Amino acid sequence: MWRSPIVLIILALVVGIVGAIALGAYRWHLGTKELRANLEAARRPIKPLTFDAREIADLPQPVQRYFRAVLEDGQPLIVAARVSHEGTFNMSETAEKWSAFTSTQLVITQRPGFDWDGRIAMIPGINAFVHDAYISGEGILHAALLGLVTLADIRGTPEAAQGELMRFFAEAAWYPTRLLPSQGVRWEAIDNSSARATLQDGDSAVSLDFRFDEAGLIASIRAEARARTVNGGLVFAPWQGRFWDYELRDGMRIPRSGEVAWQLPDGSLLPYWRGRITNVAYEFARGF
Repeated sequence: MWRSPIVLIILALVVGIVGAIALGAYRWHLGTKELRANLEAARRPIKPLTFDAREIADLPQPVQRYFRAVLEDGQPLIVAARVSHEGTFNMSETAEKWSAFTSTQLVITQRPGFDWDGRIAMIPGINAFVHDAYISGEGILHAALLGLVTLADIRGTPEAAQGELMRFFAEAAWYPTRLLPSQGVRWEAIDNSSARATLQDGDSAVSLDFRFDEAGLIASIRAEARARTVNGGLVFAPWQGRFWDYELRDGMRIPRSGEVAWQLPDGSLLPYWRGRITNVAYEFARGF
C-alpha cells in the first residue's frame, strides 16, 4: 500500500505534463492563425499575371540564364506558397549542436511576407515552438518551450525587420517569380556567374549576392551583414545559404534542399539550418 501515493504522484505528473503539452499546442495554434490572418490581410494585387520573357532582356547575363532555366514564357506568377520542411537546426551559438525540426511556412509574395512555424525537438516529447516571420514590414522571432515558456521574443526593431526581409528574399529560389524585375527586384552584374539583387519594402532595403551554377540555377546567396543573436545581443555578421537538388514543380525548377550558415570572425562557417522541402503548394495569379 505504501506505493499508492507514489503512483498517484506519478500519475498526476503525467497528467500535468500531457495537459501542458496540449495547452501549449492549442495556444500556439491560435497564435499561428492570428499571424497568418495578418499576413493574408496585407496581400496586394500582383501585376503582371504571367511571366513575359521580354522583361529579362536587359538583365545581367547570369540572371537571364537563371530565369530561362527555371521559368517558361507565360508562367503564372506566384501569389502565395505553402511549404512544409524537415531537417535539423543548430541549437548552439558557437558550436554544432543539431536537433531535428519540422515546420510549415506560409509565404505571400506581395506585400512580401511569411510565417515559418517550426517544432524543434529539445528532448523526447518536448519541443520548442518557433515563429520566424515578416508581416507588414515587421520582423518577428518568437520561441517558446512547449508553446508556453518564452525562450526568445524579438520584434519591432529595424534589425529584426531587415533580417526577416532578407530571409524572405533569400528563399525566393522556392518562389522564383518573386525575383523578376516586374516584382520590384533590382539586379546588378558582378561577374559571369553572379549578380547582386536588391529588394525594398517600406523602410527596409536588403541586398544579396546570388551565385549561379553551370546550369544557370541559384547555387548560393550571401549578405555581407545580417543581425545575429549572440549572448542575448545582436552582432552583424556575413550570412550565406546554399541550394541544391532542383526539381520541376508546377512548371518551375526549384531546389528541394538547402543550408544556411554564419561566417565567424575567423572566417569559418557555422551552419545553423539544414532542411529539405517535403511539400509545396502554390497559389498563382489569375485574372477576374
